[in-house]
Amino acid sequence: MKHALTTALKVGVPLAIGVWLVFYFYDALDGKQREELFAAFRQADMRWMGLATLIGWLSHVSRSWRWRYILEPLGYKPGFWNCYHAVMAGYFMNLFIPRAGEASRALSLYRTEKVPFEQGFGTIMAERAVDLLMLLGIAGCTVLLQLEKLDLFKERIAAFRSTQGPAAEGGSPWGIWIAIAIGLLLLAGAYLLATRPNLRARLRDLLQGFGQGLRSVFRTKDRAGFILHTLLIWAAYVGMFQLGFYALPETAGVPFAGILAGFVAGAIGIVLVQGGIGVYPAFVALIVSIYMAAPAGGGYIRPEALAMGWLLWVAQTLMLIVLGGLSLLLLTLKRPVTP
Repeated sequence: MKHALTTALKVGVPLAIGVWLVFYFYDALDGKQREELFAAFRQADMRWMGLATLIGWLSHVSRSWRWRYILEPLGYKPGFWNCYHAVMAGYFMNLFIPRAGEASRALSLYRTEKVPFEQGFGTIMAERAVDLLMLLGIAGCTVLLQLEKLDLFKERIAAFRSTQGPAAEGGSPWGIWIAIAIGLLLLAGAYLLATRPNLRARLRDLLQGFGQGLRSVFRTKDRAGFILHTLLIWAAYVGMFQLGFYALPETAGVPFAGILAGFVAGAIGIVLVQGGIGVYPAFVALIVSIYMAAPAGGGYIRPEALAMGWLLWVAQTLMLIVLGGLSLLLLTLKRPVTP
């Protein structure tokens, strides 16, 4: 009876979280956003979206394989599927609890491969540093490709912000309260570190793990493989984004420079808001509309560009909920490896 109940919980909890995430993201949309979403699906060629989703999934497969390269210098050779399920479950947990995916990923690998949490987490942070450099590189190339449009970008962003609600003169008072809150948190953290030796030791282990993870990037035996997979991951990200443009006839003619600009705008939207809900489609449409004819009814955003943004957001989010939830389910059903 106890075993059956445990199994039922292991199956039921990931499924329940997945269903809740679908309803959560849908409920977070207002009436206008829901109309835009349904309109996008009515006019889209879903074959292109299916292909885009497949390319996006392959980027996560490549990320899972790349992770193994920087774990090997630390003395671990984890199986591919354990790395893959840890990566996908991490993305899933990021949707459920913001910024929890990295810790979840390291915990999953400890459970299945006995890779110490500190070292696993360190390699994940090292990966994030490499990916940040790649994103900055793409953003830099985007700027160089369209220097003549920078003033127009600034104008569109300023106009968009003005439609999001009046700002207080002389700056928002929220900035002051946020600064105070951060200061208090830093003081509390310093006090806890000064009075809790165990906490200091834990922080030291995490910092050492990050240092080991960062060094393992340079010590990996297969540097060519690591570089190749890094390029594949980001080529797949951009490829998924570009394929989404072909789902609508009106966006199929957007030049590659505009696609890169929209890609960077979407990445910023995901960073700013959990899951990029609402913000991702708006940011993408705002920038991509610059490369399309002006809307007939006036304004800054072409409806087709907004529809394409919604389609890409739904494709990415549903993929992470379904496949990430499946990976979390398989991880919970798997018996932990004993030392």
